[in-house]
Amino acid sequence: MGKLGKKARKFAKKKLQCVMRNNRKFKSRFKRKVASVNKKGKIGKSDTLSSEQHFEEKSVDNTIDAAAFSNCLDNMYGEDDVDLMENRSDDESIVLQDSDCLYISDVELDNDKDSSEHAALSESNKDIHIKIVEKKQKLDRLLKKVPKFSKFLESRRADLQKSKNEDDSDDEGDTNYLNGVSTSDEHLNNRRVINSCTVDLWCWLVIEQPEGPALSNLLNVFQAACFYGFDSDEGQLHEFSDKKVFSKVLMFVLSEADGIFCKLLGIADSCSKASVLKSMNTSEWENVRPFLRSYLKSCLLLLNQVTDGQILIFILSRIKSSIAFFAAFPSLTEFLIKILVHLWVTGEESLALCSFLVVREIALKLHSNLYDSCLMKTYKAFIGHSKFFEPGNHKKVDFLQNSIVELYSLDLQISCQKVFASLQQLANILSQTIKTMKKDELKKIQNWQYINCISLWVKFIACNIKDHDLQRLLSLSILIINGIAHLFPGLRYLPLRFKCVQMLNKLSFSSGVFIPVASFIFNFLDHNENMMDTTRVNSCDFSSVLKVPKHLLKSCKFQEECIFSAIELLSAHFSQWRYHISFPELSTIPLILFKRFHEKLNNEAFRRQVKRFIDQVEQNKEYIERKRDELSFSPGDHAAIDSFLQMEKSGGDCSFSKYYDSIQENSQSRIVQT
Repeated sequence: MGKLGKKARKFAKKKLQCVMRNNRKFKSRFKRKVASVNKKGKIGKSDTLSSEQHFEEKSVDNTIDAAAFSNCLDNMYGEDDVDLMENRSDDESIVLQDSDCLYISDVELDNDKDSSEHAALSESNKDIHIKIVEKKQKLDRLLKKVPKFSKFLESRRADLQKSKNEDDSDDEGDTNYLNGVSTSDEHLNNRRVINSCTVDLWCWLVIEQPEGPALSNLLNVFQAACFYGFDSDEGQLHEFSDKKVFSKVLMFVLSEADGIFCKLLGIADSCSKASVLKSMNTSEWENVRPFLRSYLKSCLLLLNQVTDGQILIFILSRIKSSIAFFAAFPSLTEFLIKILVHLWVTGEESLALCSFLVVREIALKLHSNLYDSCLMKTYKAFIGHSKFFEPGNHKKVDFLQNSIVELYSLDLQISCQKVFASLQQLANILSQTIKTMKKDELKKIQNWQYINCISLWVKFIACNIKDHDLQRLLSLSILIINGIAHLFPGLRYLPLRFKCVQMLNKLSFSSGVFIPVASFIFNFLDHNENMMDTTRVNSCDFSSVLKVPKHLLKSCKFQEECIFSAIELLSAHFSQWRYHISFPELSTIPLILFKRFHEKLNNEAFRRQVKRFIDQVEQNKEYIERKRDELSFSPGDHAAIDSFLQMEKSGGDCSFSKYYDSIQENSQSRIVQT
């Protein structure tokens, strides 16, 4: 916590005797206050966080069949379920103020500057404190030995309380005005101004005596700091003397709360979901629960309204260490997931990564229905983000896709059902489009939202198919991609078809299944005569468009992008099967078509690139043919065919492999230049 200030230490020693004197009184009153938490006090309404009660009244429509047969991606998993901070009317999040907790006012601080009596009093505090402890111990022993004396004290306390209530009733007057002063004005006057010395004192008391009255006051001040800006005119009982006090409260509570709650519950510092759930059956839980819930909900509000990236990352790091405590409050966890997903989609790189790590921590540690909620909310947020895809935003989209793949890969038994439902929905949209061929239906396919969703599940399948049986997902995704490629045969849709080829190559490489893709690439060869105009264009990047503008169709840049993209995609396809026994048959037709295309080309730079590709494919074809001539087994011997050139395949040191590596390097350099 750091060293306590001199003024705070002085007043702490002076008034610590009050804590010990009223310790027994505090414990009995503390239990009564905890029992009455659900009956007292309400916080005002706001527009940024909804209550737990509001969340529980709504349900999530995530039926797989209903989602799969929807023809709109936005309807996947139903409507959103929580509106953040719709209102804050939640009695359980209120921690009652303890009036007996030590408080250092500004008046006391001012008087301390001119008074020398406090110095002498501070010197004798230790002796006084020791005497108080001895007297208290003697009194406790006396109460145990003489029960009648204990009953006598209780009766005297009751009589004193009764007489106090009668005095208060005599002084009651108008409910709105007392002695000519408005009660609302009196409420404002009763606000405590929290200064640095008070905060230091409470922090020290919380560390030394977590079960004492300072914790409730400190959490109330922390809540006031988190609610800063909401209902600041009425509803807040605390004001901060300056911004340093404000930040000191936030930093201390966020940094120390986990250890304090673990100590109160009697569990290890590195607590888990099981240890928290186990502590819920103990007597300590009823006392700690209101404090813990108040802390967690205040953190959610703070996370929801802070805009500075570095502060958000710090808050997320502290919330990540408190994830196990959220196991006791599922509704608060739903709030947290929604906020995290929003930051993950909209935040900068470091903030988005930190947010996702907390979501992943929730999925790993809490699991069950919360894992299901993580899957739904992340995919739905990704769909919404894909609507507004912009050129140059590939890095963000790749990050979101990789995050979802990692999250869905945690438990394939649950996630595969949702992936299949999404693919089935995409297939239904495609089927409806093929039947009608209407312009509006075609737009549902030819957009980044649809293509990015297909690309997402291709990554998921490619990542997991080697270790799990995902044949059903593989077959459906291949069917959808082939349908998209055949649906848009025109020259303007070459970027879209090339993306389909990229996805098919990825599925083929990861699954080991042969998927023919060459026919989707040859289409542009038939339109070569339309690409002989030497119109100058700055760039034509297929990675950022799905449909090429008409004015670019005859440009030299468009022709260059077509040739290089076609060579890159076919090289990737041939590279996978370069050692297969049927490679000569696989490459025959592409070689014939590319030779014809090479004869028609006028641009010398393009001719060299195409000629180099033809030479490399022919060289690999001749190599496989020579190796086949040396074989003695029949074409029906599948085991021998599978073992063909296994030694060479494991080495990977062939001419075509080196050529493909150079093609990939050139592709990366072209992307950087554009």
